[in-house]
Amino acid sequence: MTDLFHEIPDNPVPEHANGGYLTATDGKRLRYACFAASSRPIRGTVLLLTGRNECIEKYFETIRNLTERGFGVAVFDWRGQGGSDRLLRNVERGYVKSFPDYTRDLDQFFGEIVLPDCRGPYYVLAHSSGALIALLAARSMVNRVRRMVLIAPFLALPGQPVSMKTVGRVARLLCWLGLGRLYVTGGPRARQKVTFETNKVTSDAARYRRNRLIYETFPQLALGGPTLRWLRGACEAAIAVCEPNFMAANNIPTLVVAAGADQVVSTKAIEDYARHLRLGGLVTIDGARHEILQEADLYREQFLAAFDAFIPGSDAETP
Repeated sequence: MTDLFHEIPDNPVPEHANGGYLTATDGKRLRYACFAASSRPIRGTVLLLTGRNECIEKYFETIRNLTERGFGVAVFDWRGQGGSDRLLRNVERGYVKSFPDYTRDLDQFFGEIVLPDCRGPYYVLAHSSGALIALLAARSMVNRVRRMVLIAPFLALPGQPVSMKTVGRVARLLCWLGLGRLYVTGGPRARQKVTFETNKVTSDAARYRRNRLIYETFPQLALGGPTLRWLRGACEAAIAVCEPNFMAANNIPTLVVAAGADQVVSTKAIEDYARHLRLGGLVTIDGARHEILQEADLYREQFLAAFDAFIPGSDAETP
């Protein structure tokens, strides 16, 4: 597995790792990993869904947190990022044709890898755009997934004077004009180096440096900014999951965790959404920035306590 996963001294590969590549229906190879529980009793499997421009390696610490709690973990890199096949000749551009491409990959991963190889019951832990994909796929996962924990789902941009529908319409028009592969923000990685003091995602300097070193050591895992086509897909997905009928059809008990100091996605939109979920709960971690799982212990421990309280763990609750 040494050629499949990448480690640095402060971020070793967790024990009991297994993985490979899943070939999607369109021929794209998706890198995946499964990690066995390291304690007993075994409580099932957590399907870990990462955000945009994230990779399996970034979650090694979280994977250990889960396996030490008796969970197996199944995770894969979304198409177009991490160790999975890229979708454009320019491999730094964050691109996807549509978010249903992600949900189809998720369904295939579940059917071909998770169900046959990982012990149930199954839970979802998802972050940011990964949480948006989880919501988009929730109706198809209702007979597979027992509960979901969604961290800072990408439902709206913070402080925007226009709605996601308006942003989506503009992005759709620009894509129609043939500009879908252009960066909508940021740019190639070389222009995106952000010092810790100016970063918006975590207040923990050590974890920030660790994650930055992962990408500096293994630049093939990193992306530049998102393209207009990716933004269009994200807007369309966010609009879809916010429809009242769509929300009413989500029958998976869901805990939504918002970051109180989020500057990447709208905390207000997340809190409003969670309050309208029929089987939903909400926890807002005051002071935390967008990447709660990469945050300081003060915030991570609050999250882990909420996760432990929401995800059943007794033998009586595990079929």
